[in-house]
Amino acid sequence: MKRILILLGLLALPGVNAEVVKIMLPPEVDFLKPGAGSQMAKAQCLTCHSADYFSMQPPKGLDFWQGEVKKMKDKYGAPIPGDQMDELAAYFAGDYGTGGPAPVAVAASSGPPMDGQALAQRWGCLSCHKVDVKLIGPAYKDVAAKYRDKPEAMDKVTHQITHGGSGQWGVIPMPSFDQLPPAQVSTLAHWVLDQK
Repeated sequence: MKRILILLGLLALPGVNAEVVKIMLPPEVDFLKPGAGSQMAKAQCLTCHSADYFSMQPPKGLDFWQGEVKKMKDKYGAPIPGDQMDELAAYFAGDYGTGGPAPVAVAASSGPPMDGQALAQRWGCLSCHKVDVKLIGPAYKDVAAKYRDKPEAMDKVTHQITHGGSGQWGVIPMPSFDQLPPAQVSTLAHWVLDQK
């Protein structure tokens, strides 16, 4: 109670004004360099970092970037699948560092087909969305409820995944995932629409 009275007393002093401070971030002016691993980096890293961040790093080798990717996953809780850590580190070492081994090229359609949840994890969707709770983007169960029994549901959700956008669920834009093969987009869209 004493603290509240002191705070109110300070605000009542002449010349002490409490104002709302607006912070405008500069527009994104850089993009990730193209190459093997760039789409993975876009999906996993641009949720929290701007592309400028990587350009500003001192040129370091593969060991440094492996440590950075591990730190993001272990210390800061980035939902990077374990099987993508080496590919991300190799991309950053090769394109933003001192080089090192050539980045591992992983075809998006190689290996056995993935289910929707595995694809959502692989492409960083779960950094902004959860199945049952709104995060940065809407909960997948809410997306499914909005489009339930609507004939245009698949078209709407696949378009949103592929092209991104904003305004349907809030002002924060969803990035485009135009690099995904149509089969993976379809699998993701079906999975999202199946949530209850």
